Amino acid sequence: MPEVIFNGPAGRLEGRYQPSKEKNAPIAIVLHPHPRFGGTMNNPIVYELFYMFQKRGFTTLRFNFRGIGRSQGEFDHGSGELSDAAAALDWVQSLHPDSKTCWVAGYSFGSWIGMQLLMRRPEIEGFMSIAPQPNIYDFSFLAPCPSSGLIIHGDADKVAPPRDVNGLVEKLKTQKGILITQKTVTGANHFFSGKNEDLLAECEDYLDRRLDGELVPEPAPKRIR
Repeated sequence: MPEVIFNGPAGRLEGRYQPSKEKNAPIAIVLHPHPRFGGTMNNPIVYELFYMFQKRGFTTLRFNFRGIGRSQGEFDHGSGELSDAAAALDWVQSLHPDSKTCWVAGYSFGSWIGMQLLMRRPEIEGFMSIAPQPNIYDFSFLAPCPSSGLIIHGDADKVAPPRDVNGLVEKLKTQKGILITQKTVTGANHFFSGKNEDLLAECEDYLDRRLDGELVPEPAPKRIR
């Protein structure tokens, strides 16, 4: 797995990158938790998600947001980190011009950044939002959410209480043309302590089903004139 350094808006960004053998393989970007609370691209959940996509033939990238590890710059409360994520996707796409689709997976703070990236990049066809925090971050920009995806969290999460996540999911489920899949990991806290395998199994199941053409909305019936 090559270590890479690429240009970001605030200086160089450090990442880990695994290209697919297929020229037109989809791209996956995995975004890490909050930089101020120990989040890095080597977080165990980020690491496992990276390999989940890589094993399924995706061209895969995880990277450190600005100010973390060897990434230059300073924490920017989300707006700069969103620019970092956009630059990361641009960098991968410049190496893989035949890749037409993309997935984004984010954990905690990374899920907020990932969902914002989703709004700006129409080529993102699927997302995984792990332990999002709608009680802390504003998700009102998802109006409407352009892609189907997975929202997964723990029922013992005190950082992002389940009632707040449920509220976000219910709001998204009113939108037509997408399918939001919600999964709750029993007994899991915000860090999925002792529950990483359960989390990964749910994510793998969701991704495999999407790749098999499941878990997407039925096309709207054509009106007879």
